[in-house]
Amino acid sequence: MFDHFYHQIFRKTVIAFGTLFNGITIHRDGAAPNDPSAIIKVPLAYGPTQKFLARIEQQPELNKPVSMSLPRMSFEFTGIEYDTSRKLGATQTFTTSIKTDKKDVRKVYMPVPYNMTFELNIMTLLNDDALQIVEQILPYFQPNYTVTIDLVESIGEKKDIPITLENVGFEDNYEGDYTERRVLLYKLNFSAKTYLFGPVPVAPKDLIKKVSVGITPGERSAAYGSGRQITYATPVATKNYTGDVIANLAEDVLASATVIPVDDPTGLSALTFIDINNETMYIESITGNKLSVKRASYNTTAIEHVRGSDVKGITSADNALIEGGDDFGFSGN
Repeated sequence: MFDHFYHQIFRKTVIAFGTLFNGITIHRDGAAPNDPSAIIKVPLAYGPTQKFLARIEQQPELNKPVSMSLPRMSFEFTGIEYDTSRKLGATQTFTTSIKTDKKDVRKVYMPVPYNMTFELNIMTLLNDDALQIVEQILPYFQPNYTVTIDLVESIGEKKDIPITLENVGFEDNYEGDYTERRVLLYKLNFSAKTYLFGPVPVAPKDLIKKVSVGITPGERSAAYGSGRQITYATPVATKNYTGDVIANLAEDVLASATVIPVDDPTGLSALTFIDINNETMYIESITGNKLSVKRASYNTTAIEHVRGSDVKGITSADNALIEGGDDFGFSGN
């Protein structure tokens, strides 16, 4: 317990929240078409409002050549709270695979729900600027807007995070005489329903890939009325995973051909499967260098093959490399 891990979930949620508001602009009426001040992109920064207001108060005179420009926006992560309404079982787990290797399966505890609160501040000199900014934000929150975040990249665990607009406040910070600057301040409070994940186990977990249950006639049973037999099936690869080439085609092969010649049949044997260009075939017999095959096994498609194509065997080595999502030859038919 308490081994080090860091998924950067808080950081990712803060970045996702800020990204929602980094493209807002305001348009000035009456400006010339080529006037660069006609369209202004509102700058966005992370930090408390007091920091920006303090800088404005330290530059109160309007005739200074350089001062802090308005409008601007700032946002801040203000708190975190456990969300009991989304609580899940403390010992409940789910099975997932490592993103870089789908065969590496891990058992992970269910995430813990937390609500993160944010404050978005809009500071302007003109009320029309503030109203333009607010009107570009509010219609998207009814009352929430959902973003998708890859919370745990190692297992590809993406979650839809609703961001809810809680309330909107307004404040006019006008003080002093007319030579001092005025600041209109809108405060928008949001909450984001995110999830925290614990550590991903280092050791992989064995996964049961397929079990076949059959019911066959048998001796009558007083308890069940008829005999039942359960058959356990071992997963078998339906294609080549190792990439090992055993032989090559000696001639072109049509899609309808059931006898195919190879350059060297030494490494092949009857009653086994082969893989040629992702078409799986079953070798019924071998005569000389010619293979009598059953085409399009395991629901693959019979296609034409050109001379020199690789003939790959399907062996027990391929069984150990079966990918997640493979039906292991059990199509249900």
